[in-house]
Amino acid sequence: MRDQSGKAAAGSPDVCGADSTQNSVHLNGHTVTQNGHNQTATPVPQSQCESRPPSPPPVPTPAVTREQWGGKYEFLLSCIGYCVGLGNVWRFPYLCYRNGGGVFLIPYFIMLFVTGVPLFLMELSLGQYGAAGPITVWKCCPLLKGIGIGMLCVSTLVCLYYNVIIAWTFYYLGSSFQSPLPWSCDAVANAALCGNSTGGNSSTGKTLSPTEVFWNERVLGVVHSEGLHDPGPVRWPLALCLLAAWIIIFLCMLKGIRSSGKVVYVTATFPYFVLIVLIIRGATLEGSLQGVAFYLTPDWSRLSNAQVWNDAASQIFYSLGIGVGGLLSMASYNKFDNNVIRDTIIITTGNCTTSFFAGFAIFSILGHMAWRKGVPVGKVADTGPGLAFVAYPEALALLPGSMFWSILFFLMLFMLGIDTLFGNMEGITTAVLDEFPHLRRNTLQKSLFLAALCFCFYLFGLLLVTDGGIYWFTLIDSFSTSFGLIIITLFMCIGISFFYGINQFCQDILDMICHCPPWCGKVLLYFKACWVFFTPFLLLFILTYIFIEMYNTSLHYGSYVYPRWGKAIGVCIGATCCLQILIWAIVAICKETGTLRDRFRKAIRPLNSWRVNNLNSSGRVQEHVEPERVEGPFTVTLTDMDFTAMTWEAGSQA
Repeated sequence: MRDQSGKAAAGSPDVCGADSTQNSVHLNGHTVTQNGHNQTATPVPQSQCESRPPSPPPVPTPAVTREQWGGKYEFLLSCIGYCVGLGNVWRFPYLCYRNGGGVFLIPYFIMLFVTGVPLFLMELSLGQYGAAGPITVWKCCPLLKGIGIGMLCVSTLVCLYYNVIIAWTFYYLGSSFQSPLPWSCDAVANAALCGNSTGGNSSTGKTLSPTEVFWNERVLGVVHSEGLHDPGPVRWPLALCLLAAWIIIFLCMLKGIRSSGKVVYVTATFPYFVLIVLIIRGATLEGSLQGVAFYLTPDWSRLSNAQVWNDAASQIFYSLGIGVGGLLSMASYNKFDNNVIRDTIIITTGNCTTSFFAGFAIFSILGHMAWRKGVPVGKVADTGPGLAFVAYPEALALLPGSMFWSILFFLMLFMLGIDTLFGNMEGITTAVLDEFPHLRRNTLQKSLFLAALCFCFYLFGLLLVTDGGIYWFTLIDSFSTSFGLIIITLFMCIGISFFYGINQFCQDILDMICHCPPWCGKVLLYFKACWVFFTPFLLLFILTYIFIEMYNTSLHYGSYVYPRWGKAIGVCIGATCCLQILIWAIVAICKETGTLRDRFRKAIRPLNSWRVNNLNSSGRVQEHVEPERVEGPFTVTLTDMDFTAMTWEAGSQA
């Protein structure tokens, strides 16, 4: 029934439908009313529809459909592929090597159980419950939005240099198609070097193997650079490899999580086959037990060194991907009722077990190299990322059919790197797409954004493939995942535990696990104790120790010691990431009204859209005694539902 002006008359079904639509919002696939009650819970009588004045129909907003994983195993394998990466076969062994071997395992496993696993569960739970990326998910506590911005900064730095490692693997993969391998003693160019036991670096008297010469001269060109201040020209073979790596990342990211979830069935399982082969081969080499003994024998005096604890913490965060935003983003595509506790235990156990056994593979090779050179294991090779590109290639050269195994190994490194970098890039893109939803709706704009992002990363990455690029690589690697990342995770832990509420957060986890087994509730007590006490205390202790000893510990790559201005740049890199927390906290407080205390209290209260998930459970409605914050204006037409909500809020406060 319409009047002559074409507007719907009062009491018509159109008006009732319009008002019903106006009083409800759709979020994460659930329909709830603006005052927090289910639309079907309090029906509006027809008589009240007739008595209302006419209201204009709402402008329909196109819904943005959010992707979901095709199955729980896709998410599980994607997380394992994200966590089990180059850090397991490259970074973990060289940190063990740099910090005295077996002693590094002690702080590593302490950090794993007290900080790694609890923070891993916290990130997965936040992402899955909020169904949002690392920035938007802080609707649960707007004061801490800077944590998401800081995660984005860390993820950007990691993506910047991580793909350089993939470029190195491309270079080695292409060189592996030569027979004999160019870093083996069978190559004609290495005949003099292998035949002369005193050859190599004559200035230091140190014997260099063909693998070390190939790495330093042919791949890096570091012998042509004097240090951080002398990057030199771009090495174009590496620049082309880096370009190919970013093109592959771009093509993988175009298809989204559904296609990548199928790829991980191969990329996440294939590396284990190659690692097992290398461990078996390494165990048969002469002198391998010497390397394994160095790996497992602790030097107790190193435990007093802050660098050991700093490296252990940063490796846990680096390997598990904590504080970078990738876990949050991948978990945001989960179904609401996924068992995050089970996934956390499976992923963290698999990741750290892989790191531990990868250490056996590389240290058995180091033991053999030490036996051949007649030197201690601790002096057999330079520390740094090149350890995996020196020790592993030398092992491959000793295998029968070395060309085949070399291709297989560097193909494995490529798969490991792609999985991890995809997770980091997903953290960046999800954060941006959540903040600008129109990009998610427009495929062309999304593709252009991704192309521009990859191209910018490539341009900045050219600095890292110059003659002195390894010095800049080491600097960014040392400080991007150091104290800044620890501060970000510390504030995340404190914010969820004390601002959002640890009891509320634990209940959110139980709400997601619909059929919670008895063991889940008991395990959650351990995590609760860690989040409130053990994890913040240990992170604060490490931060204090790091800052006290930071200027007393020199940063070096090989024999090159970084100047003070170089360390200052590294400190600025780490500080830029964690300062985002302070900057955006000030912004959040300035947006509120009232006294400073009132502003603070308002800034830590969850937004209305975050509380929607809490209200999905009928048993939880009674817990929300505070009126919720509103992100958009209500309709000016009061209904029976509005007065019912007010009565409920008043009764709850009483």
